[in-house]
Amino acid sequence: MTEFDLKNNGPLDGVRVLDLTRLIAGNMLSLQLADFGADVIKIEPAGKGDPLRAWTEGGHSAFWKVYCRNKRSVSLNFRNSGAAEIVLKLAEQSDILIENFRPGRMEDMGLGPDILHSRNPKLVIVRVSGFGQTGPYRERPGFGTLVEAMSGFASRNGFPDRPPLLPPLALADMIAGLQGAYATMVALREVEVKGGKGQVIDLSLFEPILSTLGPEALTYKIAGGVKARSGNRSNTSAPRDVYETLDGKYVALSASIQVMAERVFRVIGREDMIDDPRYRTNADRVKCRDDVNDIVAAWISERSRDDVLGAFQEAGITASPVYDVRDVVADPHVEAREIIIDLPDPDLGSAPHHNIPPRLSETPGTFRRPAPDLGEHTDELLTEAGYAGSEISQMRNEGLI
Repeated sequence: MTEFDLKNNGPLDGVRVLDLTRLIAGNMLSLQLADFGADVIKIEPAGKGDPLRAWTEGGHSAFWKVYCRNKRSVSLNFRNSGAAEIVLKLAEQSDILIENFRPGRMEDMGLGPDILHSRNPKLVIVRVSGFGQTGPYRERPGFGTLVEAMSGFASRNGFPDRPPLLPPLALADMIAGLQGAYATMVALREVEVKGGKGQVIDLSLFEPILSTLGPEALTYKIAGGVKARSGNRSNTSAPRDVYETLDGKYVALSASIQVMAERVFRVIGREDMIDDPRYRTNADRVKCRDDVNDIVAAWISERSRDDVLGAFQEAGITASPVYDVRDVVADPHVEAREIIIDLPDPDLGSAPHHNIPPRLSETPGTFRRPAPDLGEHTDELLTEAGYAGSEISQMRNEGLI
């Protein structure tokens, strides 16, 4: 089991982040920074905390444990008039502030960018919302489901004879969190390396996931028409699909280049398809991809998964088994590279977490602490901010913390 190590600080040691966000996108963003050494301070509503804590299975929130490792927690009653001053005090000593309130709410609380920058001109402020800080949709709720639907993702996902398909996970939030972490480091470099001033990052959930769809708008302009859902098949190459084997398992195959398709045809005993004008080029195969996939599927369906993969791997064909989580955690490659690791857990003894990607040769990410209890570090952090013990006691008596 991998132990936590507070002394192994990571390359972002010395960077302080105030995370006022809730749920996935903001926590995904700050996790990227925390795993590489940033001191991430979760400022949570007193009493309830981040709603992510309530996403429980088996009595525990796996989401909280994973997305909020390496962070510290301060509980704060935002309904108390003194809350804004505490945030401003902490912001004075921070490099980054992340928030995902409804656009305009930070201004209503006296925490708009102008006020924050008056107290700390170098502060990088990341504002996470569903559709951005401007535009006619700025007031709409910032739920990933909405942008996964409106970005065009759902309309391209799924099978042509079935309804559009939403992802089974918080995909838009995760993509926004990753892009947000990158943007935050760009802005921080402007401050620390180039001597620039702090700035505001307007991070919507809508735009990052739309950007991952690739040249959809350009393709629409060039070719016209709207692409139909293709299930596990591809609009750009064939054969490409998920195929069921004789033993009821599945194999994923992608023959997206010419040499790969020719190898597949040889292995399945259909060398004739290599020169057949219907299948000779990728463009030809895409036009009749259903026929191509049916031919490949028939061959695979008569063999076990191990036999199929053995034949494909021997021929150098790009194919793989379709895993569920049981297969993932038992895979020898996952074990050898420690892609899933066990970390100490105060409730479970130990808990499997994904390791920290990407892997840096000289300054890798580090595990320093488990996800905190609500308000676990309130006194510690307020003391670091310069408040006396008597002041902290008074805040607690007044219900501020």
